[in-house]
Amino acid sequence: MKYFFASALLCTSFMVQAQDNFGDVFKKINTDVQQNSRAYQTLKQETETIGHRLTGSANGAKAEQYAFDLLKSYGCDVRFQPFEVESWARKTINVEVGNDKGSLVKMKAVTLAHSPVTADITGDIVDAGNGLEVDYQANPAKFKGKIALIYLGVLPGSAAGTKALHRSEKTAIATKYGAKGVIIINTVKDGVLLTGTASVTGKLIPIPAVCIGLEDGMLLKEKLKNQSQVAHIAMTNFSGLIKARNVIATFKGSEMRKDKIVVGGHLDSWDLATGAIDNGIGSFAIMDMARTFKKLNLNTKRTVEFVLFMGEEQGLLGSKAYVDQAKKGGVIGQVKFMLNYDMTNDPKGFSTSRAEMKELFTAWGAEIVKIDTGFKNLFNAGAGLHSDHQPFMLEGIPTGGGAGGKLPNNSGPFYHSDGDSFKLVDEQELKNTVRYSAMLAYALANTPKIPVGVQGEEELRAFLESQNLKEPLTIAGEWRWK
Repeated sequence: MKYFFASALLCTSFMVQAQDNFGDVFKKINTDVQQNSRAYQTLKQETETIGHRLTGSANGAKAEQYAFDLLKSYGCDVRFQPFEVESWARKTINVEVGNDKGSLVKMKAVTLAHSPVTADITGDIVDAGNGLEVDYQANPAKFKGKIALIYLGVLPGSAAGTKALHRSEKTAIATKYGAKGVIIINTVKDGVLLTGTASVTGKLIPIPAVCIGLEDGMLLKEKLKNQSQVAHIAMTNFSGLIKARNVIATFKGSEMRKDKIVVGGHLDSWDLATGAIDNGIGSFAIMDMARTFKKLNLNTKRTVEFVLFMGEEQGLLGSKAYVDQAKKGGVIGQVKFMLNYDMTNDPKGFSTSRAEMKELFTAWGAEIVKIDTGFKNLFNAGAGLHSDHQPFMLEGIPTGGGAGGKLPNNSGPFYHSDGDSFKLVDEQELKNTVRYSAMLAYALANTPKIPVGVQGEEELRAFLESQNLKEPLTIAGEWRWK
């Protein structure tokens, strides 16, 4: 019996290698990207000539056109996918803090997205710790009508296994317990401020939410131990319908043309900086993958779409629009796999939501290792939220991308901040993202059979529960099962 299983395993491995002998094409992709990649140069040009890429802004429209024109210059079949949604942008912010016996002192702060159009509140500050349900349940009444002070991540000294929720989920919990405002403490040293959405739905939230620096926040926590503190938060913001455009380059399949592999990532960025890391390195890598597909005239059995989504930062607006339009057109079933590149850099392997992909992914990875031993053929299976794969995953579509890479030049602390600039980008690591990811996209589009299909409702529900995603999806109002 042991011999039978060993023989079956060897036979299966042989079949994978026999069916998916992509080594020669991988070598061509590798050579082209190493010699001709334009991802680094075009990202540099965009950050210098356009700047940030906030959805709905003039800069956002310029970035959409830049991507379209760039893909067109490569010879790609490219189109806009327009959508109209409610979007948000900051205007003015003033945060003052002090004890209840003296004057308030202005504090450096930034508004979190989807805060109200106008807000002007004053209230006592109450320390909500990590901002999880457990932090409120001991004394729920004390937060009503107060301003909750919340640590963005997990506080040092927290109990082992304490989970980290998204800032939007923490804001939703504070709202549930009656807080009139939220102050979130960033986790990065030297006063770096973080922006991002405080809404789980992409719609306006009922209370103002702001972020303050780590040092200011921890000092405020200490003061609260001995004396009550008061905050005044005043802000104005924009919220309204905006027009935006996803940019899609299509390479039609030869045999299974109606089967589609979507290779996507968000082009948009927040307005505090140029968004070179979030998500310039992902979106410009995607455009360079399309360039190498066109230059090498790569033919695929399945159709491949390289998609630059707008509106990810304000609530996955572009990817939701893509999925909604595909559902209305009755073609969502054509999408067989979605690869997402959001701050992906220098991957050392492949990730996927579906563990059943391990054999194929690692077989392809082994071919890449023959070309470059810097690729470690790591494999990671699991699912998360808050990027453009999410709307696809919630339709049961398998998702994936790169694994095991690290952000360049210690750029992690500058996520969503005014420090996210082009100087953080590493040219060779960006090339690595392009070449390995283009190889993965090519292999997925050509393998005779993808071993996982689109999940049905009950299968999807069980999968999401197994990934511990029921709670955050419930908080977001996206858990559709009873």
